[in-house]
Amino acid sequence: MKKIVVAVVCILAAASVHAQGLPNTQIKDVNSGKKVPFNETIEKGKVTLISFWATWCVPCKKEIKNISLKLPEWKKEADFNYVTISVDEARAEGLVRTYAISQGWSFPFFIDANSDLKRSLSFQNVPYTMIIDKAGKVAFTHTGYEEGGEAEVFAKIKELAK
Repeated sequence: MKKIVVAVVCILAAASVHAQGLPNTQIKDVNSGKKVPFNETIEKGKVTLISFWATWCVPCKKEIKNISLKLPEWKKEADFNYVTISVDEARAEGLVRTYAISQGWSFPFFIDANSDLKRSLSFQNVPYTMIIDKAGKVAFTHTGYEEGGEAEVFAKIKELAK
């Protein structure tokens, strides 16, 4: 019974985020070191793809690498932004920065060191992919990664960016 109640609460919380818009939970810009509200990292009127990841998560790194390699081609077909948010602990911020720089990331990357945003969005595991539509609403979410799964994500981006 307790598991059912917890599941219902999680579903209601997720539905609340979808209906009410994005939380203003603070995350840290790893480049500048400044904290910013999550909802202000999303450009109004533009689709945004967000990859939640961790330095210890091999599928996360693979997904971001595959998306990163396809970004130039994808950007020719659809107008959208790409952002990554690490769910590593605060003490791993240096690892996040070093990894992102070593991979040549040209897109913004943030850290949710206390998992406040993760709790606000009611998800448990990474990789977690989210697409925000032009109206600033969550239009798509997916947990996990399988090679080639980014094609489904891009199809959704193209549909929303029209």
